Amino acid sequence: MFIGIDLGGTNIAAGLVDESGKILASDSVPTGAERGSDAIISDMADLAKRIAEKNGYKISDIDAIGIGAPGTIDTDRGVVAYSNNIPFRNVPIAEKISGLLNIPVHIENDANAAAYGEYIATGAKAKSFVFITLGTGVGGGVVIDGKLMRGFNYAGAELGHCLLVLNGEACTCGNNGCWEAYASVTALIRQTKKAMDENPNSIMHEIAEKEGKVSGKTAFVAASRGDEAAKGVVDKYTEYVGAGIASIINVFQPEELVIGGGISKEGDNLLIPVQKIVSRMDYNKYMPKTKISIAKLYNDAGIIGAALIARK
Repeated sequence: MFIGIDLGGTNIAAGLVDESGKILASDSVPTGAERGSDAIISDMADLAKRIAEKNGYKISDIDAIGIGAPGTIDTDRGVVAYSNNIPFRNVPIAEKISGLLNIPVHIENDANAAAYGEYIATGAKAKSFVFITLGTGVGGGVVIDGKLMRGFNYAGAELGHCLLVLNGEACTCGNNGCWEAYASVTALIRQTKKAMDENPNSIMHEIAEKEGKVSGKTAFVAASRGDEAAKGVVDKYTEYVGAGIASIINVFQPEELVIGGGISKEGDNLLIPVQKIVSRMDYNKYMPKTKISIAKLYNDAGIIGAALIARK
């Protein structure tokens, strides 16, 4: 038995995972990133222990814990060297949680973990595989010949921080114009709110009021009901997503590229426009094309990937 933990900007999600990569039970708690690393680490340890005990196991019965965390991760030392969405700087997460629970802990970049989970658990056969996750930020993972590409300094495949717009929107990393600043769900929510301010009669207001907030779904739901302002938001957002993916394909020319994260649940409403944009922008005009698809594991990819990395 393994426990996989997906440390996100909003929530800490964890699951009890067997050797085949199947989640047997899961739970989550709010991240509360503003509280600092010690409080978050304590919550992660408590969550792992609670999941094990709720399912009839002692924490000592768990073979290992795998953690997917945002940022630059020194996987050899188990350290979050830097994260911009959660304020971690050189935090030895693996050592601290292992000390609290007395079992082995392995840590990986969250998008790498999700990429590995999607690649292994869904039985992907591609020799070159790219995973994009659209969430609080934009993450990326690259699998070549079954191995994660981390870069010599563990900072590889930070696809969300490729430059999309010169001197563009501010990104949480400190730069301007990153793809993440346009294609993340955080960016989509900002774009939706702006359109709502400019269009007081849009049904996006009604949808947001009913949901209790503006979310990544707001514009997509309103667009499906014929709202023109919402259609404008969705069209522009998918253009941002597609443009970034086209650039990534031009770099890697992978056999397969998979889109994950919460917004991927929009399915064809996201996928079909993105495929059209990529087809228009892809440099490769004459050779076989990259297969672009929606993730199968959705938000479970990070949990499963982290656990499978810990297993390995």
